[in-house]
Amino acid sequence: MNNPTQESASAPIVVALGGNAIAPGTDPFDSSVEHQRRRISETSRILAEAIAEGMQLVVTFGNGPQVGNLLVKNEAAKNLVPAIPLDWCVAQTQATIGLELASTLTADLSCLGISRVVVPLLSRALVEPDDPAFAKPSKPIGRYVESAVEPDLTIPPAHRWSEVRPSLWRRTVPSPQPIELLDTAALDLVLNAGGIPITCGGGSVPVIRADDRYVGVEAVIDKDSTAVLLAEHVNAGRLVILTDVPGAAVSFGTPNERYLGEVSVSELRAYLREDQFGEGSMAAKVRAVIEFVDRTGQTASIGALENAGDVLRGLTGTRVVAVGES
Repeated sequence: MNNPTQESASAPIVVALGGNAIAPGTDPFDSSVEHQRRRISETSRILAEAIAEGMQLVVTFGNGPQVGNLLVKNEAAKNLVPAIPLDWCVAQTQATIGLELASTLTADLSCLGISRVVVPLLSRALVEPDDPAFAKPSKPIGRYVESAVEPDLTIPPAHRWSEVRPSLWRRTVPSPQPIELLDTAALDLVLNAGGIPITCGGGSVPVIRADDRYVGVEAVIDKDSTAVLLAEHVNAGRLVILTDVPGAAVSFGTPNERYLGEVSVSELRAYLREDQFGEGSMAAKVRAVIEFVDRTGQTASIGALENAGDVLRGLTGTRVVAVGES
């Protein structure tokens, strides 16, 4: 096995932090600010150590719990102040999570004697207005509830409740595929200046082209899909997806459950065809790493946020390689 640190010596590593890994973590009902700040702080220290080891990181993150919670707050207060649309909620969570990551990472790098500029960027991604996802909401966001029936909560027609865990429900919204990143010029400026970018948060704000301008739409882009475009743009040597489980597992939730270690992209694709990975969660991550390895021939990893250091070093998690691809 190649040393991942050596692989990344001349190429960036795109690190995608899962929104569900930041919050709620082990307790699906704990999405408090204190909990999220603690998780971000723990992750920041690990990222700072990786940078100190010479890894060049480009950081992105998911926002499923956070954007859904913000949407509920806006809807609950709509009789006091005008409610804002989902794309605005995505932009706001880009700012809040990006702020926290930038602040903690800057401080942690300073403690290690490293002076680097950490820049959170507002990011948009173009989607097709006729993407089939708009007719089939599938992306879980926001808080978990123990019942799908909440008479006091008005759910827009484009949203619905789905059972994402036994007896636990979440709101699901459209999740169109990103076809182009629109703010790469700012990203390139940060990278060329030697900075550390925090970009494409929440999969980026989804927009369509209408009347010679970009217009936001009611959707949330899966951050794993966007991470592939981001990794391609920066010519990443690796894509690392950090989530709330140790990796990709087959026979998940059964007595035969088995987490995958190093696996070829062809083997992983076979497991995907067997529906081994849950839609709305691990399946999206698996598709993303397969796509990245297919397109670039590089490696990709899926692992637990709490083990981020070892996942970045290739010591744990599911590591996907091109070897064995037919």
